Amino acid sequence: MDKGLSVRGLFVTGTGTEVGKSIVAGGLAALLREEGVDVGVMKPAESGCETVNGRVVAADGEFLRQMAGNDDDLDRVVSYRFTAPVAPGVAAEMENVTINPERIIANFNDLAERHEFLLVEGAGGVLVPLCGDFLVLDLMKLLRLPILVVGRGDLGTINHTLLTVRCVVAENLRPVGIILNNLSAAETVASRTNPGVIERLTDVPIWGVLPYRKGLCANQQCRDMIVGTIRENLELKYLNSLIDY
Repeated sequence: MDKGLSVRGLFVTGTGTEVGKSIVAGGLAALLREEGVDVGVMKPAESGCETVNGRVVAADGEFLRQMAGNDDDLDRVVSYRFTAPVAPGVAAEMENVTINPERIIANFNDLAERHEFLLVEGAGGVLVPLCGDFLVLDLMKLLRLPILVVGRGDLGTINHTLLTVRCVVAENLRPVGIILNNLSAAETVASRTNPGVIERLTDVPIWGVLPYRKGLCANQQCRDMIVGTIRENLELKYLNSLIDY
């Protein structure tokens, strides 16, 4: 990666898998597009892909591209895709593939040059392996984007979120926000108190709490529901500040 390259963008990571990263990243991409921002998207490595007619389909990458409304080559959007539903680094070993960070960085630079703003979605959490002992966190250090953390809204998320934020800060990266995503309709004492506790203990602003929406998934057919949920429940001033700097 070129030393000194400055990119307007955001790296969306999670406190774990299946916490709503793709919905958040896709929703933000679609919202920015509607606001007239030329936004690019990227998911460096995607595992758990389906094979359709002999082709490995990166569903999350395709969803992000559709939500951003651009026609970037999917091979740039998703540098590596695997069928095994495990960490990308593990899936790569199973398929005798070596993930090369330089390939990811080259695609990142290409997309950054094409677009005004670039949203990158990670795989699982920050300590997920990509290649050997090269982790998602190491890729984040190379890309040098501000970090948005997505976590569950229920019991246990304080620990997971603080671990993620402290890990990021320890590597001199900049967490700029946290989004909590409720994965069930049940409201609990934990879900009500978690946002305030997490914001106080991390000193990172909570962008918002996403309510449970039945049927909501990372699919283009849910576009209106996703964008509406993002608009109604997030403090978008934090996102706008990253675009306007």
